[in-house]
Amino acid sequence: MMAAWNAGRPDRVIALARDAEGAAAQSEPVLALLGLARQQTGRYAEAAETFVRLSRLRPGVSAYWNNLGVACRQAGDLAASERALRKAESLAPGDAEVHYNLGLLYIQQQRWPLARDVLLAAVRLAPHFVEARLEAAHACHVCGNIEGEEAMLEGADGWPPQPAGQALVLASILSVLGRLETALKVLSQALLPAGPAAGLMRLRIAAQRVALYERNNLLEQARRELEQLPLDALDALPADADQARIDGWRAHAVVAMREGRHGDAAALYRRVLDVAGEDESRASAAFGLAVACDRQSHRQAAWKALAVAHAAQLAIARRATPDVPAPRGQPLPMVNRTVDAAAYAAWCPLRGPSMLRSPVFVIGFPRSGTTLLEQMLDAHPDFCSMDERGYVYQLIERMEHAGQHYPADLARLTQDDADQLRAVYRRLVQHTLPDLGQRRLIDKNPLNMLCLPLILRLFPAARIILCIRHPCDVVLSCYMQAFRSPAFMAMCSSLPRLARGYADAFGQCCAHLEVFAPCVLTWRYESVVNAFEGEVARLGKFLDLGDAAPMKDFAAHARSKQFIATPSYTQVTHPVNAAAVGRWLAYREHFDAVLPVLRPWIERFGYAA
Repeated sequence: MMAAWNAGRPDRVIALARDAEGAAAQSEPVLALLGLARQQTGRYAEAAETFVRLSRLRPGVSAYWNNLGVACRQAGDLAASERALRKAESLAPGDAEVHYNLGLLYIQQQRWPLARDVLLAAVRLAPHFVEARLEAAHACHVCGNIEGEEAMLEGADGWPPQPAGQALVLASILSVLGRLETALKVLSQALLPAGPAAGLMRLRIAAQRVALYERNNLLEQARRELEQLPLDALDALPADADQARIDGWRAHAVVAMREGRHGDAAALYRRVLDVAGEDESRASAAFGLAVACDRQSHRQAAWKALAVAHAAQLAIARRATPDVPAPRGQPLPMVNRTVDAAAYAAWCPLRGPSMLRSPVFVIGFPRSGTTLLEQMLDAHPDFCSMDERGYVYQLIERMEHAGQHYPADLARLTQDDADQLRAVYRRLVQHTLPDLGQRRLIDKNPLNMLCLPLILRLFPAARIILCIRHPCDVVLSCYMQAFRSPAFMAMCSSLPRLARGYADAFGQCCAHLEVFAPCVLTWRYESVVNAFEGEVARLGKFLDLGDAAPMKDFAAHARSKQFIATPSYTQVTHPVNAAAVGRWLAYREHFDAVLPVLRPWIERFGYAA
């Protein structure tokens, strides 16, 4: 039996086991080889039965429980799989493979936070376990943990070729992180399955390349790649090839949208929705359909598509974060972390860097024009941006892991504490921008608006730019956008919930601006559109720039960058225009219920309702 196994003949192993007699047939070596052979030949239920016998024979051997758990998962008995793998984990808590297999089970069950935790544990136990790093990155991606994704994918450009299915997942995650070349390399090295399945995988890989090129504003490459996916060939695929069809249709749709063929894109997205069963595909297609319908002024169809999109996305959020708040709950818990004037008065003075050595923080509710401003600043040779990073939130987590309560314990920070937190922040920035040099850092993260106490404790001389736009336009734009963060998926799941989130966020932010009175510039999107030259000059004066002219060429600069890690990656490659101003008025009937929540902010910011 061992000779047959080593020769790669599992069927021969099974035949020899069948011929064994008496005690030999029930011996540990025979059962171990028989279980592995049955598993390798796809006899998963029979393999599980064999490993049950082994685990009873030798209950203290974790490998048998691990094999039992894997065989049960492959046979579809997920409850039995979890019991067996948990037993293996208790027997061998330092075995990375057990944690990895448990993570695969949780991914299959779409229990994403559990999958993330056990896969990260596997990587801690075996840092060079590539398969565990890939799946951990996948789980972090679904949970909205960008920093975890990046950490798991360090060195991915040197990984060995991956099976095609895993290669597609890996390339998708790398794309979101802006690592186009590595993503393309992963796809070029993908290990194709045997037989007819290879052809389907080639189609899916071509569709992924189209998406990669489009996401990086490389439209000519996307069009050339699309030639490998003729629509009639997709239609002629076998009935069981829905995923390849879906990928191909979506590739055609994104290119059609970029070319202004909105009707064609809408038809393709509808075809996806007709066959897509899993929530990720349905959410992506429904959001795409909504935008395509909106561009054609088909407002009712756009709104119906948005209802489909948010239903699917809320289901995703609940799997990614099981404790998603109830519909009237607060998905942005940071809004409750406040510092009032009396608490601020108790802060002891601490030294901080000068204005020129502090980051410029660009804040504001998402879809308020923050990406446009970021690209303007990044176009100036004195500045450098790092896309959206949650580094301020990481500093808060670091405080809390050290037993400090945020924001209450900001009052008790010592000079050493503050210096250490700034050093951590600088290390994080250095990892992302190793060539920052003497340029001033742009930290653009809209929801840093909820972290002003920490920002101003560490960087009291920092310039703050608060981006505002008509609240109804902001809320509509967020509602029509597919966000990655589970918390934002939940907040955007309905217009009333989104409006409350907007009001809560600005309530906290504006209260803190009054308490801390920092050096802040209010940057109004509509003013930028209507008086661009004057607003550029005003921005340059606020930032003490001798020459603000380079910021005017932001669109060409954005095109040269290719990857921009926000949903506005297409808009900021074009000059400013008024197309998005007053967009909400076309959907006015849907805003009647939320105007009472938004009206105080409409009036405060000087807009007409």
